Amino acid sequence: MVGVTVRQALVQAGLAPIDAQVLLAHVLGTDRAWLAAHATDPLVRGDAEAFFTLARRRRDGEPVAYLTGKREFWGVSITVDPSVLIPRPETETLVECALRMLPADRRVRVLDLGTGSGAIGLALARERPLAQVLATDVSVAALAVATRNGERMKLGNVRWLQSDWYERLSGDEGAFDLIVSNPPYVADADPHLAEGDVRFEPATALRGGRDGLAALRVVIAGAPARLAPGAGLVVEHGYDQADAVRGLMRAAGLADAGVFRDLAGIARVSAATKAGAISNCANPDFRSES
Repeated sequence: MVGVTVRQALVQAGLAPIDAQVLLAHVLGTDRAWLAAHATDPLVRGDAEAFFTLARRRRDGEPVAYLTGKREFWGVSITVDPSVLIPRPETETLVECALRMLPADRRVRVLDLGTGSGAIGLALARERPLAQVLATDVSVAALAVATRNGERMKLGNVRWLQSDWYERLSGDEGAFDLIVSNPPYVADADPHLAEGDVRFEPATALRGGRDGLAALRVVIAGAPARLAPGAGLVVEHGYDQADAVRGLMRAAGLADAGVFRDLAGIARVSAATKAGAISNCANPDFRSES
């Protein structure tokens, strides 16, 4: 290991190049561009050992985000650990849709259910400074991560509450202008739960019951009582759940349910309102139930 260079370390890691680069940049406190420019630089022994330790853990399946303690979401580095779900690019579709439903020129109230790392609520708070965001999670450990992210981003328009969905919201909270949620929606028997990075993520943030819809039923059914007239609900769901989710929204009395596709073309997010249209969130992939 003595005298190993940046390039040699990346090759010897036995990882996909992007994973090796991210891990080595993390160890060195630099970025991937620096690695490319210093490919022949020797690594000090301690850095090399730390890198190869992380590489071994990655080969054993641990997610890169947990090894580095961070994942980029909506242009910001979000702190993560095994108590929270790792933010995914497809969830940015939910944020994009939510922002279209939130005016930037007036005060609004947003409820983020099952916030996890806080990624969604913090993205909305950052993009809509006049919004007051209440972010909830049943997990104390997850809320600790979310709180640290909020403190690091120095956002004063987010509050955190430990709650099992709507359970601990008091009547004094009043009505919200938007409710957002990325709840667990993977069916308990889905074989993907035993594959890849998800093996290391918290089961409570992934498993949605026998059909994957258990948490979505709670979130959707409880929304009308917490929404102001004309306010919206936006939820993320599985690739094959859009029709079921729109049915749940209709059954709850929500109007103009529509589905929105992520960058891979997958029906990933559904939105509806307590009353009125959701034209502010419309895009070419919008499908109305009417």
